[in-house]
Amino acid sequence: MLSGSPVSVAASAAPDQLLERFLSASPRQRRSLLGQIESRASELAPLIGDRLDGWDATGDDWALGFLLQLLLKAGDQELREQVLARYPDGWLAVTSGAGLDYAPLQRHLMLQDFEAADRITSELLRQLAGSGAMQRGYVYYSEVPAIAGVDLESLDRLWLVYSRGRFGFSVQGRLLAACGGRWELLWPRLGWKHEGLWTRYPGSFTWSIEAPEGHMPLVNQLRGVRLMDALLRHPALRQRIEKAAG
Repeated sequence: MLSGSPVSVAASAAPDQLLERFLSASPRQRRSLLGQIESRASELAPLIGDRLDGWDATGDDWALGFLLQLLLKAGDQELREQVLARYPDGWLAVTSGAGLDYAPLQRHLMLQDFEAADRITSELLRQLAGSGAMQRGYVYYSEVPAIAGVDLESLDRLWLVYSRGRFGFSVQGRLLAACGGRWELLWPRLGWKHEGLWTRYPGSFTWSIEAPEGHMPLVNQLRGVRLMDALLRHPALRQRIEKAAG
């Protein structure tokens, strides 16, 4: 465990020291360093690329997703193009049991285009659910158990890594547990309901990192809770939720 005040040390640290401190810190300490990291983005940008190559891309550590987003936002146009060309399918290693291509979703998440990423996620879920879901335009709860666990894990990891650990199915499941399993308490906490009314899609949702924790990806609740419940009960996601809950 690191000692002292991360923020006060970061203010005077050299760029490489600040980056190392951020990567080696606990999740809570990392969050306290986010402001310093963002304020010194131009200094840190040239150092981030090497860190990405040396970090495990098969996990779900959001620190590297955040740094990649910082690099794409703070770097000059040439550097951004180099990064996107370097990782045409995205930095995070994800797999699909159904042969789906997650590169478009990862690219939008890398660029923090969360609204487009959410639409793509809905489309991917329909593809995973099968031809019936594709034809009708939505997923039945009864189609969820047959979805390959590796795909739901990939979707969850993508959202988690590129949202500073704030978005994803496992986050929503953890928050539901914190609400004692009461859906009526979860909806306002996610920002999906306000004063008893469902949030209007898409204009009233918050398509940014400042959205409430668990705000994305969206699941249509107008047909009830069964689809959401089925997703969060899927063995692959339930395992991740239990891990997140500690």
